[in-house]
Amino acid sequence: MCKRIIFIILPSVMVLALGLLPEAWGQDQAGDFDARDYSGIWEIGGASAFQGFGLDTRPELTPAALDVMGGRVPSPGAARFHPFQPDVPYAYLSNDPDYQCNPQGFPKLLIDAEPLEMIMLPDRILQIYQWEHRVRYIWMDGRALPSGDNLDFLGPAWYGHSVGRWEGDTLVVDTVGLDERAWLDRPGHPVSLTTRIEERYTRVSPDVIEHEMTAYDPTYYAAPWPAAPRRFEREPSENYTFFEWSGLFSGITEGICAPINEVEGYNAGFRDVAVSPED
Repeated sequence: MCKRIIFIILPSVMVLALGLLPEAWGQDQAGDFDARDYSGIWEIGGASAFQGFGLDTRPELTPAALDVMGGRVPSPGAARFHPFQPDVPYAYLSNDPDYQCNPQGFPKLLIDAEPLEMIMLPDRILQIYQWEHRVRYIWMDGRALPSGDNLDFLGPAWYGHSVGRWEGDTLVVDTVGLDERAWLDRPGHPVSLTTRIEERYTRVSPDVIEHEMTAYDPTYYAAPWPAAPRRFEREPSENYTFFEWSGLFSGITEGICAPINEVEGYNAGFRDVAVSPED
């Protein structure tokens, strides 16, 4: 009997020591932590939430940038960042691609403070966003950031092509290959295939990752444009557990803009209500 009890308890203790159970993930714990392990669900928190690229750090816009922004109507509340447009009180007046059932793109999705889960793999880091059910790959296998003909052949993508590396315990991520139809932010600043977004992630405690981001594109901006510093805060497990179902996608809608859903909603709420039945 004693041997059987020891046999059962010992593996559990070993598993906890190896960090294989949720209680050992470092969530809501103080003390030692692995500064290169970003596993878990995070959200931009505190005063840094929703702070993106701002007027106080914006460099001079080139004529090419002004030309692109001339046809863009910013999201509500973002007009003060736009060189031409008056304030936009209603979302339907904006031609933000996000309002037209298109992806938010990078880095706009990140700036909007969407909850995300990070999964660490030997050759890549996965950022899984709650909104859009979006997966972003950060390659850590030593590949070079695409450029020249290689970048041309790969072509543009809404979330670009991202390569990461470690500088000490800071994760440095470079992203290029952004689709020019995507917006950098809600005011509608432009991006292009050759725009480079540099991010720097530093885990400073078990529950906090500090994040810095800078946009580089001499075609549109006369100098590098640093975003406001932000911090990711680890989400406690009770915030993503609903009716005993836990995870990033528990307890919320999918957050996917699907035209078929829009049509069905319109038909049920407006078209079918307005049609009188035949006698």
